[in-house]
Amino acid sequence: MSAFKLVILDRDGTINADRDDYVKSAEEWEPLPGALEGIARLNHAGWHVVVATNQSGLGRGLFDMAALNAMHARMNRLLALVGGRVDAVFFCPHAPDEACLCRKPRPGLFEKIGERYGVDLRGVPAIGDSLRDLQAAAAVGCETHLVRSGKSGALDAEALAGMLAQVPATRVHADLAAAAEFIVMRERQARAGAR
Repeated sequence: MSAFKLVILDRDGTINADRDDYVKSAEEWEPLPGALEGIARLNHAGWHVVVATNQSGLGRGLFDMAALNAMHARMNRLLALVGGRVDAVFFCPHAPDEACLCRKPRPGLFEKIGERYGVDLRGVPAIGDSLRDLQAAAAVGCETHLVRSGKSGALDAEALAGMLAQVPATRVHADLAAAAEFIVMRERQARAGAR
């Protein structure tokens, strides 16, 4: 992995509460418990955090760019209050029938992140709550982490095992705070072992 420490996060269901009717405004954007603190924990340990998110509500006409920008402004304001930050948000604006290359499970958003930061994404931790998050991340060689805070939270053991069989080596965490803690502590232990 590159010396540039990067973590890629999904948004809805990972950082904020997901909604069946889509998050359409800043008022509807509500952080999940501990998620913002998890991002801050990563930041304080030297990690750059970026978001890769499908936002088909744009393509479906449910909200516009001003509303999406307002959601992310709220996210950034709330993150700042706990000492965290997201360096960039990469999003797919397309509806599912538009056959774009950036809508997860396709890897286009991840490829853009790699290009923007000039890093090989092999081994870069990617955290999400759905199969398509894991598939997009795995396609570029990211280390996949599943959080049970969003779409995957409702899965029973059999359905979860079926999902994980499609993206082997995925680590499972209760939520973003737990995933962040795992990543930070693993690095700390590796450094201590190298001394």
